[in-house]
Amino acid sequence: MRIRSAVPAVLASAALSASLLAVSPASAAAHQGGLHLGYIQYDSPGRDTRSNSSLNAEWVNIHNNTGSAIQLKGYKLKDNTGYTYTFGSYKIGAGKTVKVRTGKGTNASGVRYWGRGSYVWNNTSDKARLIKPSGSLKDSCSWTTSNRGYKSCH
Repeated sequence: MRIRSAVPAVLASAALSASLLAVSPASAAAHQGGLHLGYIQYDSPGRDTRSNSSLNAEWVNIHNNTGSAIQLKGYKLKDNTGYTYTFGSYKIGAGKTVKVRTGKGTNASGVRYWGRGSYVWNNTSDKARLIKPSGSLKDSCSWTTSNRGYKSCH
């Protein structure tokens, strides 16, 4: 009798666990919902030589996790010092990512160049901010020296 009475309890527990697991991915997706900062390579790999290739090895990904394209014109990317990149007319597609590189280059689909001759993101600690054209904060991501030169923000 004890075995039979334990079976429904085990089945109920398994069903509850399965339903909780089904909710977890939705919660994770909600955390990454909308336009947000994704992966940041704040410390260019290798020696910091200030060469254009070294500057372009420092970058920030911005991801559109919605079902529609978003016009980024007027959005700003800022650091703690106040260095600011302002998007011109650029539409990021649904589910797409745009990489903003620190150095110089030719803008193309999926990549924008800040055009700087020096690094933006501090290796010791900094905070990237994505600012809406209205001036309100859309997303932010910070790091400290305990990280390894890159940060996955979401």
